[in-house]
Amino acid sequence: TVYVVGPSSTGKTTLCNALAAQLGLLHEVYVTEVARTVMREHAFTREEVHTQAMQEAIAHAHVAREKEARRVAAEHGSLVLCDRCALDAVVYGMLNSEAQGQILMDIPTIRGALEDYRSAWAHVVLLAPVADWMVDDGVRSMQDGETCVEMYRLLLRELRIAYLEVGEDCRPLEDRV
Repeated sequence: TVYVVGPSSTGKTTLCNALAAQLGLLHEVYVTEVARTVMREHAFTREEVHTQAMQEAIAHAHVAREKEARRVAAEHGSLVLCDRCALDAVVYGMLNSEAQGQILMDIPTIRGALEDYRSAWAHVVLLAPVADWMVDDGVRSMQDGETCVEMYRLLLRELRIAYLEVGEDCRPLEDRV
């Protein structure tokens, strides 16, 4: 499973779409960003992005989609590609407060996903912010990208999850793919 994570507007979805096309992945093994769907289904707003309720709903939805994608991938001998992962909820919680980040970290759904994120078959790619890509679309949380990417680095190291960081040094999409 490949997990592409990072702050808003770092090109996660762009990279995932290009990877999915390049690899010819089935739609069922490509877990697209679930946050927008959760926001619509639960009537959350951008102002609520750091609430525990919203982040918990996103984490649950993401883990459910990951599990289903792994089931289909096993049937077809395919890899799974995830635009984000459940740890995003923890990072966004940490940006709000350390206490909220810890509460989210203790949710059984997130705790259960850690084994998957630490496994030998998991590949986490952390996209660092590139100033030119930071565009407000009216939905994304436009937190300071450097602060957010540092939270990802700290959390991934603390949880002993190996990751590859890609940023300014790898701007062309073809290079990232």
